Amino acid sequence: MSAETAILASLLLPLIGALGIALAGQAPNLREGITLATSALLFVCVAQLLAPVLAGMRPELLLFELLPGLPMAFRVEPLGMIFALIASGLWIVNSVYSIGYMRGNREKNQTRFYVCFALAIGSALAIAFAANLLTLFLFYEVLTLITYPLVTHAGTDKARAGGRTYLAILMGTSVVFLLPAVIYVWHLAGTTEFRAGGILPTAMDKGRSRSCWRCSCSVRRRPALMPFHRWLPAAMVAPTPVSALLHAVAVVKAGVFTVVKVAVYVFGLDQLSGATDWLIAMSGFTIVAASVVALYADNLKRRLAYSTVSQLSYVVLGVAILAPLSVAGAALHIVAHAFSKITLFFAAGAIYTAAHKTEVSQLNGIGRRMPWTMAAFSVGALSLIGIPPFAGGFSKIYILSGAMAQAQWFALGVILISTLLNAAYFLPIIHAAFFKPLRADDLAHPHGEAPLPMVLALMTSAGGTVALFFFSAPLLQLVRQLVPNAW
Repeated sequence: MSAETAILASLLLPLIGALGIALAGQAPNLREGITLATSALLFVCVAQLLAPVLAGMRPELLLFELLPGLPMAFRVEPLGMIFALIASGLWIVNSVYSIGYMRGNREKNQTRFYVCFALAIGSALAIAFAANLLTLFLFYEVLTLITYPLVTHAGTDKARAGGRTYLAILMGTSVVFLLPAVIYVWHLAGTTEFRAGGILPTAMDKGRSRSCWRCSCSVRRRPALMPFHRWLPAAMVAPTPVSALLHAVAVVKAGVFTVVKVAVYVFGLDQLSGATDWLIAMSGFTIVAASVVALYADNLKRRLAYSTVSQLSYVVLGVAILAPLSVAGAALHIVAHAFSKITLFFAAGAIYTAAHKTEVSQLNGIGRRMPWTMAAFSVGALSLIGIPPFAGGFSKIYILSGAMAQAQWFALGVILISTLLNAAYFLPIIHAAFFKPLRADDLAHPHGEAPLPMVLALMTSAGGTVALFFFSAPLLQLVRQLVPNAW
């Protein structure tokens, strides 16, 4: 298969899969078989592009031009390759998990769920491979619209209210901020194409550069930097597989991916010197403040949601530091967070399915009844704290090294303080699960692990969190191409 064909197949397969799922809606086994087959085929197609990208090639696919100089086009570069591998690979794991979750909880509208999930993954792939800001913007909005039915899946008043908040903040800020940013970049550069080293004129004065960067960083609303974070906790009314999609694979991850991509391929790191101090302050505040909120959140999914707000601000902070090592760490943290956080949400969903528990205060002794689930939870938690040999420790080292290289002592302090806060809101859960006595209701109503597909999925993602620390050579090669001066 040629690289161009692999790109086209990667974009079309989720659409074809969604159609097949819809047609097989009355046959659950067939519907879920199509979901698994599509996700596996998609990963194979995406993986076909890894070797050419590692060899220095940048495969392209031009569909058409919306206007002269504004093409709908796709190009596979190192950062997009990383994001595409995450999205396609974790779709397989999430599909296995979703089968156990949706059946175990007897969820309604399962066909719609699988259709929208497939379309969301297709949108994420289009964002990953976008060759220019316009293509990225358009599929950003498609992703938001496609995930809205997933957020409101339960159909309750609370779900609809959460969906309205989700849609209003994401669509509103995109139209008011992100679209003008695309137009502004096109006005200044004459193109919206992503190019290594940036596309803006090198002679552009610092004032205009800062204005353009602030405008372009309207995408910080997608990573949920405070005070634009409310859409993410509001979306926690969705089923757990959707929460995992939003946090680990698609919407939030697309936001931080775009921040890195704009910095490297629209501006270039040199052009941003002196223009990111405000972003360091904003992301640093978000990291600490969201960690404090997570510390006092008793609802498990709410704690994980605010953990995401904090953790993905590390990516924004790494970019804002502007050191090649910190930008490399930002790219690595996208991957580390994806595997770690999807594991944590999988565990939360397994606890809900098997034990019908949603609060941290209800988890005393649950590790005795659900040892596999809580072992996987522990792996994900330790990774996000930053403890080796888990993936999160790997990425944090790079961000810390970049902060020290740039003498960014505020950023260094933020990372150290937030690491202590991460430990403070994760370690008590692990301690309570394994070392505190079982609650009376657990003794009266014994339960075991969640359905097997859910346990297999969460153990797989936990294994990936460990494997990334030891077998990271291809990932590091991609990051070296993204930030050549990091090593």
